Amino acid sequence: MPWMPINIMSIRSEFVLLTLQDHCNFKALCQRFGISTKTGYKWRQRYLDNPQEGFQDRSRRPKSSPALTTAEIETLVVDLRQKHPVWGGRKLHRRLLELGHVDVPAPSTITNILHRHGVISAQAREQAQHWQRFEHDQPNALWQIDFKGNFNTAQQMCFPLTLLDDHSRFNLTLTACGKTTAAIVQTHLTDVFLRYGLPARINADNGSPWGSSSDASHGISQLSIWLIRLGIHVSHSRPGHPQTNGKDERFHRTLKAEVLNGQAFRDLAHVQHAFNDWRTVYNEQRPHEALGLATPITRYKPSLIAMPSALPEIEYGPNDQVIPVGWGGEVKLQNYKFKVSSALHRLPIALRADSLNDGVFDLYFCHQRFGQIDLNALRLND
Repeated sequence: MPWMPINIMSIRSEFVLLTLQDHCNFKALCQRFGISTKTGYKWRQRYLDNPQEGFQDRSRRPKSSPALTTAEIETLVVDLRQKHPVWGGRKLHRRLLELGHVDVPAPSTITNILHRHGVISAQAREQAQHWQRFEHDQPNALWQIDFKGNFNTAQQMCFPLTLLDDHSRFNLTLTACGKTTAAIVQTHLTDVFLRYGLPARINADNGSPWGSSSDASHGISQLSIWLIRLGIHVSHSRPGHPQTNGKDERFHRTLKAEVLNGQAFRDLAHVQHAFNDWRTVYNEQRPHEALGLATPITRYKPSLIAMPSALPEIEYGPNDQVIPVGWGGEVKLQNYKFKVSSALHRLPIALRADSLNDGVFDLYFCHQRFGQIDLNALRLND
């Protein structure tokens, strides 16, 4: 996966910061970024030798400015706020320190400066909230995926595809798509898997292409079949409960506020250019409240599970009753037909008898349980 010239600085920056994480497999990371280990060591050493001149937007101001006046400090604060119009006092304080400035005012003082200069609107004050969310304790335990609605460019509709790591809030992809088909999602996920490895679980909503909005309990899509065969557990948000994918939903709010609001785009390429620039800011520069004002990349590490070159064979246990799924997504059991999923046509599934209830069988595709047949009631349950 060669580095694209249009975004080479942000890719180098992401690569170098990932190599600085504990227990980094440097050779594997170089392979995932499509560069030689010699090149990887070169860019990391350049960053270590002179991080101020590295791959992020960093201030050229000296680390100590004894003659710096209050007016100059306020100018720094207001300029950074204008660059990031929705960042509050704590984010601005943290970012100014990271840029090497000294005598940075306290967050409360920065907030007062913003008020004095009239750059905090009443709406911004009302929207300021502090959230405490559950999170997994390791990167790659759960990824959250979704499309962030849609909007028009001058040429066509854009559907932003977003993918977030639950533990670190690291954004794994932010892609301007022209459609929401399973094939498009699979193409972009393949790029992500090749670079960052495989997660243990991916959570999505119940609509297309993730699942079946009409049969959310046990509907399996072509996309989820591919993910399951890769060894990934696929889960779905409950209908009407978008908070199940809450971190990605919160990411959408930030994306809208910092990138999309008030902007007009020519085409998908124009949108993608804006996305690429902001993704670097979000992952590497923007202090995150839920992370104690750390940046997502400091908490993220690529998965140790590499993307396989081919899908593994479908295998089941010796005690499983294995049956193929027929036309219309139906299976036949004791002369009764049950509809499981049309996407499973011609694929084998396993039935495992419930040890506590006669006539009840759990349904599995590969490792994933997706339903239950109850012969007593002649119905398929979730």
